[in-house]
Parts: sequence; structure tokens; C-alpha cells
Amino acid sequence: MMAGSFEQNGGTSLGRRIRQTRMERQKSLRWLAAELGVSPATVSQLENDRAHLTVSRLHRIAELLDTSVAGLLESTSADVPPPLSGAREELATRPNAVDDWRNYAPLRLDPILQGALSEFMQAGYHGTSVRDIARRCELSVAGLYHYYPTKQDMLYALLHYTMTDLLARAEAARSEGHDPASRFALLVEHLALYHTHRRDLGFLGASEMRSLGPENRHRITAMRDRQQHMVDKEVADGVRCGMFHTSRPEEAARAVATMCTALTTWFNPDGPLRPEEIARHYVEFALNLVRAY
Repeated sequence: MMAGSFEQNGGTSLGRRIRQTRMERQKSLRWLAAELGVSPATVSQLENDRAHLTVSRLHRIAELLDTSVAGLLESTSADVPPPLSGAREELATRPNAVDDWRNYAPLRLDPILQGALSEFMQAGYHGTSVRDIARRCELSVAGLYHYYPTKQDMLYALLHYTMTDLLARAEAARSEGHDPASRFALLVEHLALYHTHRRDLGFLGASEMRSLGPENRHRITAMRDRQQHMVDKEVADGVRCGMFHTSRPEEAARAVATMCTALTTWFNPDGPLRPEEIARHYVEFALNLVRAY
């Protein structure tokens, strides 16, 4: 260690921990630079471990970010999301455990994925550059690459997050049913609620599957098939036990799922109908479609 300065001695990058703490506190890079009396470029260099960090400045950063020097220096596996390369199951951000599948708390993605989602929704996957996402997140492009090596990794992470959450809620919803008709109705309610409460994620999944590479597309498609098969099974079982009377159960199940996923194309959160009202209507539509009488 140089006199009066701090250098990393292995482990998790101090610059990354500072950046993560700043983002968690919802403070901008420019704000931190102004408070420190330095340029934004200097802070960017510090956060990317390209400049020495003096002990006095480290103490000042800890004070500004409402933490301790020990908190910034402590190395834990949760400090920095693991970089993604290609399709992986180890993601930086995972949905919370499902305690109540009907309850939708505000969406909490890591700042980079939130920035990527906003850019993809605004310009589409192919219309968005990594520089656009980095700018929205107030990171350098090199800094962003510490977390997600490619734009494809960001899209995959968002879609994997979506499907993980969707499937967990589907399993929780279905478990409350006592027969094919009740389980089918619960699954439809779940799908309608998801595609209204999580409209942006649902829309991204519907519109950008074609933008995934072959391996990533295969993984997400397999997860989507699991959701569809849940609906297929309840319709088929309902027909077998005489609760449903459609002569085309497979087509009916596909039509119901498509009806729900299409909600992302027209639902307006500021409109007159709440997600719960729409879900009730869609359960009625779906039961009529499978001729549940």
C-alpha cells in the first residue's frame, strides 16, 4: 500500500463496491463527483479501479453514501453480480420468493437490467446500443462490461428473470386448485395478472424472443413451454372428467394463453380497468372458451 492511498489486494473490486453502494442509494455519478469536488470522469475512474483511492477520500465516500469504510472494504459474494457469458442459470438478479402469487410489489431489478429494460422498451433490442444502456445507468461502457459482457446477456437475464418469476407464481396459483376447472381458472387469473402488473417484462418476452441467440432461445422456450403445458394439462384433464366440453382442448388452451399474453399490447395502467378486474373477466372468457358448463 502506498502512503496515504488505498490499493486493492485481491478479492472483490473496491471500485465496484462503491458503484453498487451508490446505485443502491439511488445517487448519480455526477452527484457523487460534485460532493467530492472532482470531475465525473474521476469518479468513473475510481469506480472502474483505474485510479488510486486515498484513505481520506475513501472515508468521505463512505460518509456520503451513508455507510462505513469497513462496509465498503468487506468482501462478500453478494457485493457484485457475477458476470454473465452466454446463457447461464447463475444470474445477478432473481425474483423474490413467492409468498402471495397475487401480490406484485414494485419491480426491483439491478440498475443495469432496469436500464436495459427501459432502453429495450423504448427502442427495441436491435435499436439499443450498449452505450445507450451505459449512459442511462451512468456507467462507462467498460464499467458495464464488468457486469454483463454483452447486450445479449442483458436480454437473456431479463427474460430468464421473467420466466422464473412467472413459473413460480404459476405453480403457487395451481397448487390452490382442487380440480381441473379450479386449477385452470387460477392459472388464467395468474397469467392475466402477470401480463398487466409486469407488462413491460411480458411485452419484452413476446417481442424479443427472436433476438435471442440459439442456445438462449432454447432455454427460454423450454421455460415458456412449461407454463403452456400447465394450462394444456388442466384443459385436457377437464375434458376427460367431463368438466369441459371443447372438442379441441389443445387449441383452446393455446388460445387462452395467447389471449392473456396479448394483454401487454393494450393494457394501460392509467386506464379504467385494474389488473384484478381484467383477470376476473379473462377467467370468465377462458371458461366460456373451453365450454365449462
